[in-house]
Amino acid sequence: MKLDKNYWESRWTEGQTGWDTRSATEPIKHYFDQIADKQAKILIPGCGNAHEAIYLFESGFKNVYICDWAEQPLETFSERIPDFPKAQLLCADFFNLETGDFDFIVEQTFFCALDPKLRSAYAQKVKSMLKKGGKLVGLLFNFPLTEAGPPFGGSKEEYLQYFESLFESVRIEPCYNSIKPRLGSELFILIS
Repeated sequence: MKLDKNYWESRWTEGQTGWDTRSATEPIKHYFDQIADKQAKILIPGCGNAHEAIYLFESGFKNVYICDWAEQPLETFSERIPDFPKAQLLCADFFNLETGDFDFIVEQTFFCALDPKLRSAYAQKVKSMLKKGGKLVGLLFNFPLTEAGPPFGGSKEEYLQYFESLFESVRIEPCYNSIKPRLGSELFILIS
């Protein structure tokens, strides 16, 4: 199976979006509720329905960028939130984005949807997209890595090997406020 643009477009067309939580998740909401700087530049790669982007935008964060390979979720998002700046909707491969200057990159089901062979490249790309002092914040799955994905699992020990050599601070902890279907299977990450 090739996890390319066509694969993700077909998942959306066929309604195979089991990863969709239908709203912004509590851990990410809770984290950003504590951020006072509403001018922070935020990227959400592999955004899907971008519930976190809606939450952030409606909470006053106007410098939010969302990126997805598939066009359908971006079109649907644009219809749902017509005031969201069109220039901040990026239909692109995350790995082909220009080096950024983001204060935050939000991780919500994107990493676990990538071919596991791309995990090291993901960590390097995140590093290049963040400004000095920027943070990767969000959730990673905590269940055994399997070939039967996406989503693909992983563990704290595995994830540490991708990030510790690139970042000064890597915090990966069991998530205490996951949604019910994901309780016990998520890790909260805060990496800078």
